[in-house]
Amino acid sequence: MTEQELVAAARSGDPDAFARLVEANQTKVYNLAYRMTGNPEDAADLTQEAFLNAWRGLARFGGQSAFSTWLYRLTSNACIDFLRRQGRRETLSMTVEENGDEARQAERPDERWSPERELERREAKEALEAGLAALSPDHRQVLLLRELEGQSYSEIAQSLALEEGTVKSRIARARLALRDFLKKSGNFSGPPPSKD
Repeated sequence: MTEQELVAAARSGDPDAFARLVEANQTKVYNLAYRMTGNPEDAADLTQEAFLNAWRGLARFGGQSAFSTWLYRLTSNACIDFLRRQGRRETLSMTVEENGDEARQAERPDERWSPERELERREAKEALEAGLAALSPDHRQVLLLRELEGQSYSEIAQSLALEEGTVKSRIARARLALRDFLKKSGNFSGPPPSKD
């Protein structure tokens, strides 16, 4: 069945059709929630909340966009509401944890890299995570959708019910704020100096 057929069947009360929609989208929804909150438990709760909201709101889903796009909007909104309720900004992890019961062993560093270089990389990653966490939820949301999810401006605009110009300006502001944060922390030197 196509996504549209599954949505139509789910609208008529078919729980199996909705289960297939959940299965097709759960990893991306969880990953977005995890990147927005930085906490696996919160991400799992928000993933459930997004799917529950989708189930309850199926009658209102007009089908002008893909179901996954609509679901991204529901997830993003749930995350922003959560972050505002909590009054906190969690540190973000740029890695996605694997599903499973056992903890994954840390990968061995490439032996070609010096300990100094590894330390620099780790500090830069921590600074990036701190910079992302310092952004407002609205700015973090659009930047993550653009840079990590690879969505186009129009896809982001559609999934968040925003004007494309608003998306572009939020992304520009988010990038500037992140760059300023990294400069202040000493982790961004800008482009190499001109040879002129």
